[in-house]
This record gives sequence, C-alpha cells and structure tokens, in this order.
Amino acid sequence: MKIVLQNITKIFPGRNKKVDEEVIAVNDFNLEIPDGKLIGLLGPSGCGKSTTLYMISGLQKPSQGKIFFGEDDVTELSTENRGVGLVFQNYALYPHMTVKQNILFPLQNLKGDDKLSKQQMLDRAVYAAKLVQIDDLMERKPSELSGGQQQRVAIARALVKMPRVLLLDEPLSNLDARLRLQTREEIRKIQKKTGITTVFVTHDQEEAMSISDMIVVMKLGIIQQVGNPQNVYDDPVNLFVAKFLGTPPINVFEGSVKEGKLYLDGTAVMDVKGADDREVFVGIRPEGFILDENGPMQCHLNNVEVMGRDVSIVSTSKCSVNPVIRSIINADNKVDASCENVRFSLKPHKVFLFDKQDEKRIYFEVR
Repeated sequence: MKIVLQNITKIFPGRNKKVDEEVIAVNDFNLEIPDGKLIGLLGPSGCGKSTTLYMISGLQKPSQGKIFFGEDDVTELSTENRGVGLVFQNYALYPHMTVKQNILFPLQNLKGDDKLSKQQMLDRAVYAAKLVQIDDLMERKPSELSGGQQQRVAIARALVKMPRVLLLDEPLSNLDARLRLQTREEIRKIQKKTGITTVFVTHDQEEAMSISDMIVVMKLGIIQQVGNPQNVYDDPVNLFVAKFLGTPPINVFEGSVKEGKLYLDGTAVMDVKGADDREVFVGIRPEGFILDENGPMQCHLNNVEVMGRDVSIVSTSKCSVNPVIRSIINADNKVDASCENVRFSLKPHKVFLFDKQDEKRIYFEVR
C-alpha cells in the first residue's frame, strides 16, 4: 500500500492560554512511501516523527494537508477503518490475558462483513504467532515473558488483522542491546515476508539505517533529507544530517576555502576545486583519515584505542568543534602512542564542506 503525505502540518495549542503560542510539531511535510517498503522516520526527540506516525494511523488529525493510502483519501477516516496495525514503545498488552487472547483481541472486535468465525480467528492468530516465532508461548501471560517476547506479541497482535500498513513507534527502545539487535532483524524479516508497507519511528540512527529501505531525517517538524540510508550517510545535504548519522559521529572543524584549497588551522590540507572562497564548517567522517607521517593535517595525540580489526586514534586540534577527534584506521597500521602528535592525509569523498551561516552543503570536485 503506497502512502502519500501531502503538505501535512500539525499545530498544537500552547499550554499557556493567556499567551497565544502555538507549537508546530510537523511543518508542511511531503512524502511518498512506496508500496511494500520499510521506511524509517529518524530524528531527535521533539522532531515530530511520532506525531507524523499518529497522523498516518488516524490517532491524530492533521491541521492542514491530506493523507492518501493508495488512491484513497483517508485524512478524515477513523483509525479502525484505515487498516493499520500499530505497535507502541510500551507494548500495551493486556496483563490478564494470555498471549493467544492478546493476539485474538483485535479480531474479536470485527463487525459486519469483516466478522470471522472462531476457527478463522484462531487460524490467523496461530499464523501471526508463527511469523514472530512465539507459537509455543500462546498460553502464557505477559508477565511470564521476556521483553523481547512481549514485543513479539505486540507485533503479532498488529499483524493478525492483516493490515494494509504497519506502524512501529520506537518498538525497541525498552529492550537491552542484544535483544534490540535480534528483534530489529526479526522485524525486517517479517516485513520482507509479509510485504506490508511499514513505517518505523526511532531516534536511533544505527537502528534506522540497518533495516530501512529509505530513511527520512527530521528536525523541528521539517524533513531534512530523504533517501537510501547509505546514500544519505555518504551525501548529507546539511550539517545537521551529517552530524546526526554516523557512529562515532562525524568530526567537525572550523576552516576556510581559499583559491581551491581547504585550510584547517592555517594549513592547506586538500584541494576543493569548485568551492568558493569563504569560511566553512568541515565535516570529516572517522573513516576519512589516512595515517600519514608526511600528511598535511597535524593533530595532538591523546590516546590510541585498539578495537580488534580497527584502531581509534583520539586526538585534538585548535580548529576542532568537537572536544576530541576520532579517526578510525585499519589495525594493520602501527601507531606510536608515545608520540606527541599524529599526522593525516584525508579521503576527499569523506570530507564535507558546509556554509557557516545556513549550514547547507557546499560541493566541490572529488577526484
């Protein structure tokens, strides 16, 4: 099911009734979600991603704009008539019911032509439970399950209605690191198997990038960039996107462009042909450094962290915006941790320039 969000805006009234201060949670949001894809809405807390999800579900109505499922305008349609499956952060399971009863519950409320026989409901419940691998837990209560198992029950309950759209609101945030990894892999597997168009809300960029066909990076209710996760990482349109994606985060410096060269701390570190002369922010991905004893970029060496296949060089520089610089290099490179300074050359395709005023990307020729 293709979803189209057309000029969606959501405005909440201010809490102080004496002062007319409205809150724009989502601002002129335009997005087309292709049929059968898993889309990640990504951004920091308060960016409007959950509000967008709730408008798609029908739990909240947009102040302006329209929402389409396929060719159908569902803007005014109630949640129960949209054919959506919802999974919340807190699972929202009924504690007095068994797993089977929790999964069956949405089917028991169907009426009219949608009403099913007891056997049909049971067959669907078993099918949904098998999809998420909890069919051997059907007689247990939620209190007898682990966090990961409870999350699977919530997903099964959402899938049992055979929804046109599956909506997941930070579904993994209550799980520990190992379970998060395992469950996100299961979600991706289930989504591919069912082919249901899925919208996944998270503030965890690693989570979004690992399972999404497409990510939507948001800030203050406004779309910053939409695209394939790797493409967005490799080609950020502004400093916010560059800083939000990546672990460790991108290293940011204050620099300048003069006559086709990039200067950091007064030293020309690489060619940036095509970029106009100006003061800039410079973003360098951790993997964008090449250890080079004759390299043009010199930093003060703080520490060397061996991480198995990689080595993280922790250093500082006067022109660095970050407190420290993290450079990831292959462990085959030997770093003398007793040295006071370390020198690098740079990989041009891992270096990004941004205007100091509006923080938009400045492009240059990469050779």
